[in-house]
Amino acid sequence: MSKKINLYVDDLRDCPEGFVVARTYYEAIHILESNNVAVLTLDHDLGEDVDGKELPNGYDLVKYFCENSLRADKIYLHTDNPVGRTNMYETLLAAQRRGFIHEDIEIYHYPITENKYSGD
Repeated sequence: MSKKINLYVDDLRDCPEGFVVARTYYEAIHILESNNVAVLTLDHDLGEDVDGKELPNGYDLVKYFCENSLRADKIYLHTDNPVGRTNMYETLLAAQRRGFIHEDIEIYHYPITENKYSGD
């Protein structure tokens, strides 16, 4: 087995030390499907396209994660969007109860990292 990574999914915030960053839904899926992930920390809002249409967000990623039985040892939610946070958290717990994702994944309603945005 390859070394585990920590994955930080966020379109704008600074990537914390010790994490690999995915700026989009698609990057996150690629990283999740091709790596062993220890810690996954999620933002909800992942930006807009050139026409101002919302891009696939953290909730979309959670649904994909659950539908495809992806894996991380621990999942944290660092989003500032309270509705998005609740939707992601409740979906993860429901998927776990129903056996779509591993029962030993630790799911947390709060961040493990400090949210920082330097604009770089």
